[in-house]
Amino acid sequence: MIQPERYTQVVLTRNVPEANLKQGDVAMYIDYLPVTEGEAGAILEVFNVLGDSIAVVTVPISAIAPLRADYVPSVRLLDKVQA
Repeated sequence: MIQPERYTQVVLTRNVPEANLKQGDVAMYIDYLPVTEGEAGAILEVFNVLGDSIAVVTVPISAIAPLRADYVPSVRLLDKVQA
């Protein structure tokens, strides 16, 4: 994947169970994390539908994709994360 422009919305291409995020959730791409070995990462901030920040996560760069015109947004209830 090409590195997205900072502060643009992206979509998750896989679940992130430790943050209670699911494939298809939309997040704000914050920054790129280069590595010397393995796969580079991305820092994402996730917001609820009211615009409140609910999570900041690091995922592999392959776990995100740009938004496309043929995507339709949806709403789901955020499950409580077990402590």
